Amino acid sequence: MLIDMKTTPRDGLSRREFLQDTGIGLSLMLSGMQAFALSGSADTEAESAGTAAGSSSVIKVHPANPHYYLFRGRPTILITSAEHYGAVVNMDFDYVRYLDALAAYGLNYTRVWPGGCLEMVGEYYPGNPVGPRPSRTIVPWARSSVPSCVYGGNKYDLDKWNPEFFARLKDYIVKAGERGIVVEVNFFNSQYSHRWPLHPLYYENNIQGVGKCDYKDVQTLKYPDLVRRQSEYVSKITEEVNAYDNVILEICDEPSNFTPHAEAGPWVGHLLQVVHDTEVRLPKKHLVAQMVEGPIGGPIDFSASPLLSIITGQYVWGGEQDREQMGGMKGLDYEYGHNKPIEMNETSFYPFWYQEGDPILDSRVEAWEFIVGGGASFNQLNSLYTVEDPAGNTPDNAQVLSALRNLKDFIYSFDFVKMSADKSFVVSGVPEGVYCRGISEPGEQYALYLHHSRLVPAPDMTYYIATPGHYMGEAFVLDIPGGTYKAEWVDPAAGSTIGSAVFMHQGGEMNLDVPAYTLDIALRVKRVR
Repeated sequence: MLIDMKTTPRDGLSRREFLQDTGIGLSLMLSGMQAFALSGSADTEAESAGTAAGSSSVIKVHPANPHYYLFRGRPTILITSAEHYGAVVNMDFDYVRYLDALAAYGLNYTRVWPGGCLEMVGEYYPGNPVGPRPSRTIVPWARSSVPSCVYGGNKYDLDKWNPEFFARLKDYIVKAGERGIVVEVNFFNSQYSHRWPLHPLYYENNIQGVGKCDYKDVQTLKYPDLVRRQSEYVSKITEEVNAYDNVILEICDEPSNFTPHAEAGPWVGHLLQVVHDTEVRLPKKHLVAQMVEGPIGGPIDFSASPLLSIITGQYVWGGEQDREQMGGMKGLDYEYGHNKPIEMNETSFYPFWYQEGDPILDSRVEAWEFIVGGGASFNQLNSLYTVEDPAGNTPDNAQVLSALRNLKDFIYSFDFVKMSADKSFVVSGVPEGVYCRGISEPGEQYALYLHHSRLVPAPDMTYYIATPGHYMGEAFVLDIPGGTYKAEWVDPAAGSTIGSAVFMHQGGEMNLDVPAYTLDIALRVKRVR
């Protein structure tokens, strides 16, 4: 039988506690499972597709500003609201419809797990893409003739790769590239007690008997046979996607959720080296990302490493305890000085992890604050993309995606490659308790965003709870050089200009009235030539 997990955590349980809790009955679940044969083939001819859309260079750090990207000759910021990373491993997921939905809103980024982690069928919510049916699961390793895997079908042969998987992975990347979408290929996620026994690298699922360890040890160097197979997998994926210009490589989400930082850190460092050593002999050199987990500057903070290209945070802030993940805003505040792109590549799960307030508003304010504050990549993790509806065609998703399109239009209205994180040009006037960030090219262009919200309290601090109201009578004191400027106030929800003025300024401090608004507002100031 297939096991349908609850769509949301039980009341009172955190995400971590929920996932631990679901592992208690694992032996009962496994005893009831029937064998399933891996079936189906990739519907692609990606092996002959070649490189994406006429580019000879991959997405890279912009040479004029290391906080942003250069992609196909243009300065680039990556913005999206993405499915739960199962577009390739789930053969029931129509990724063309999904990619078309992103492209329709001008979104240019997605993420994928290429077999390093699988979830249960229906885990978190029905139709979860990364929880494929066993008979419709496709991974990098080929099946053997030996029965039987814990989750159905014959055991895997870790000495043989599955060509159908790589055809599907490449087709996905090609079709994303045709739509101007960058794919972040994330090799691993931290294993959980109920998921590890389902993975091909678990000892009962492969004929080599590799992976006879506890789930907490998967992200360590304790078991050389497992590390060898993990390294082979990372190297193989790296080789197979090397030809494509629209790829970013990432080592592991949440590597120390259950593993000590001191043990997970060297494992992450080893795999960073594997990627580097693999690409040394290949034509293209891709950007490599890794999230910070635990203390800033700790064992899983590779921000200063020359092997790391992109510094990653997840959620808004992250807990203050050492075991917690670094949030995107925390990354902007503490890691920006490394002069690398900062990305916030996962938020709370829309909509059901936003347990207070309005998820549409809560998700909007975190995206706008992060990008207008100097972020390079933003991904809203979105459960509305399902196997049944891969385009996420719901009224609330239309609002979420429209707000991200408005954000992209706003930030691309600047010559942002000349700007850096800065809100010092606002001397006073920001109301107490308001979150506010900006970027600037002093004397030329300024972007500012503010919102009325409160942060979910410690220990999680994962998302904002928006506090809409009728806000009026506010005025900022700006300090900018003399010149003629045009100021425009923008409504993030509608993307429309709600106030504008052209003014001549002698330099120094000046007052700027803020029009009435209901939750958040953005400011664009540009010198007029």
